[in-house]
Amino acid sequence: MATLKSNRVKSADIELKDKLVSVNRVTKVTKGGRTFSFSAIVVVGDENGVVGHGLGKAKEVTEAITKGIDDAKKNLIRVPIHKGTVPHTQKGKYSGASILLKPASEGTGVIAGGAMRAVLESVGVHNVLAKSQGSSNPHNVVKATMDALAQMRDVNDVANQRGISIEKVFNG
Repeated sequence: MATLKSNRVKSADIELKDKLVSVNRVTKVTKGGRTFSFSAIVVVGDENGVVGHGLGKAKEVTEAITKGIDDAKKNLIRVPIHKGTVPHTQKGKYSGASILLKPASEGTGVIAGGAMRAVLESVGVHNVLAKSQGSSNPHNVVKATMDALAQMRDVNDVANQRGISIEKVFNG
């Protein structure tokens, strides 16, 4: 049985753009009153097949975002993109969030909402049909989208795993 190669990427040689998905204010009640802190979920990508997500927590919003970006750079994966869309239909799941990604023809655009849109734009997908089912929690939706993207396989990967030529993958 063939082993799947890892799709992890090093961030040192890639120009990454970051997108803020959500900021959450968290309150801790102490005997001295309420203490506020912030948690930020951030997605980074090069818009050419590399994407990662991260969570940052701090007393200030800007510091939480910076920590989120640093965390996202540690969780980068490479995703196959075929003609500006995903190569095949794929489902992803994380906790209560389930998502469905479908390839779309040229000119369709990114048909996705909120947290999913940020991930798909960061990875560089320009045409895709996406559906979020279940939980709409941004943390879970981002992780479910990353799960679906991590499962994507390129034609070359399928041919190598099966031990056949690329033409045979398409022609049966």
